[in-house]
Amino acid sequence: MSTSETTTALPTSIPEYLEQLRAALKGADPAMIQDALYDAEEYLRAELAEQAGKSEAEVIASVAGSYGAPEEVAEIYRDTEVKVTRALRPPPPPPRTSLPGRFFGVIADPRTYGALFYMLLALATGTFYFTWVVTGASLSAGLLILIIGIPLLLLFLMSVRLLSLVEGRIVEVLLGERMPRRPLYTQRDKPWMTRLGELFTDGRTWTAMLYFLLMLPLGTAYFTVAVSLLSTSLGLALAPLSLLFPYSYEMEFGSWNMASDAPWLLPAVSATGILLLFGTLHLARAVGMFHGWLAKHLLVRNPVV
Repeated sequence: MSTSETTTALPTSIPEYLEQLRAALKGADPAMIQDALYDAEEYLRAELAEQAGKSEAEVIASVAGSYGAPEEVAEIYRDTEVKVTRALRPPPPPPRTSLPGRFFGVIADPRTYGALFYMLLALATGTFYFTWVVTGASLSAGLLILIIGIPLLLLFLMSVRLLSLVEGRIVEVLLGERMPRRPLYTQRDKPWMTRLGELFTDGRTWTAMLYFLLMLPLGTAYFTVAVSLLSTSLGLALAPLSLLFPYSYEMEFGSWNMASDAPWLLPAVSATGILLLFGTLHLARAVGMFHGWLAKHLLVRNPVV
């Protein structure tokens, strides 16, 4: 670990350590802060369990050299984040300055295909998320008058957090937006009732539910647009095949057959299809950036320092 000097006194409790770590990471990506807080608490509580009989202050002092003080851990997380991001980021396409180069160069960007696949996948995931939230919320609310209703509601809210983590991994892999890789940090020495109450008071619980409800219309729109544009553009781009396979591939509009009545139009139609295909890839990239932004704002809690 880093041996840089800290500017604050070494904390004497795990909550104090985590608060100092949160403060040291101020301005960093909220997803990274969530991961750092979770990892730090896991490590410190594991050390506390192994060194039974010692106080939290003694354990923190004993691991300060191996794990690091909050400011040292924050510095390491920032450096590691840069290195991991560079290692996982797909190689960028060569820069292009001309307008045709930028337009057609989208085909060489790996993020294009991740976003396109996400648009096709979103119908299935959106349907599942919407069904889960509507069914869970209505069932929990309907059973609140019974004893079983309260634990069922708590399980439902915890499942929303779990689904948020799963969706975050999908978004990060396919869209390239940094999302949490660890569960949401909760201070574990708080009473159980306090921690359960935070499920209701944490705004990200409700914004995550809103995200899952929005996924059905968004997923339907993404899937419809992607399939419609891809099928149309590919159908137009392959128009010259109607000359080679007149009985298997036809370009007909009512009683008018392009291959037999106006074959000279086929190259223009094919060029239009190719342009539409590249336009679809650009649209997929734009949708990927928008949805990554939406997921980041609705699924990741901004730390309060």
